[in-house]
Amino acid sequence: MTKAELAIEVIDRLKKEYPESDCTLDYDEAWKLLVSVRLAAQCTDARVNIVVKDLFEVYPDINSLAEASVSEVEKIIHPCGLGNSKARDICACMRMLRDDFGGNVPDDFDALLKLPGVGRKSANLVMGDVFGKPAIVTDTHCIRLTNRIGLVDGIKEPAKVEKELWKIIPPVEGNSFCHRLVEHGRAVCTARTEPHCGKCCLNDICKKHVV
Repeated sequence: MTKAELAIEVIDRLKKEYPESDCTLDYDEAWKLLVSVRLAAQCTDARVNIVVKDLFEVYPDINSLAEASVSEVEKIIHPCGLGNSKARDICACMRMLRDDFGGNVPDDFDALLKLPGVGRKSANLVMGDVFGKPAIVTDTHCIRLTNRIGLVDGIKEPAKVEKELWKIIPPVEGNSFCHRLVEHGRAVCTARTEPHCGKCCLNDICKKHVV
């Protein structure tokens, strides 16, 4: 089985296993997803979803957050860790959205990368979830599982994993595929315990590389 054939089989099986898979960050506007995904660095999505409720209650729109004091934002987002750097990025990002993009989140990948605190993972998430465009989000689950399954070979750098996956994952499937990897990585193919291979829907096709 080639990597491309393996990819299609993995996609089909994960679809059946996790038919309703979606982003685990709560948001109702594109700018809020940008804020949440920055907060999610080295923090759980569950905690981020709690913290942003307080943040958005105080700063309900792009303008208010753009004009906010970094120190005040830091006080609210402190439970997510790395408070100062995250607060600086968030405020600067909102200012750029206000000043350079007319208060709108751009639907262009390269434009998203110009925003403070936005890297390829965040830009792909916004492109896929908000704008419905082809995207591959190489978070820790994606990197671990695609290596373990055998879709990529011993690659841990996110940008390189993304590049390899683009070769074998149909563009229309990329975004939902990555969401399903997150679910599978949390429920079955775990990082902090031995993976539960006995109940894995990919057991007979997974290469089971140690990552």
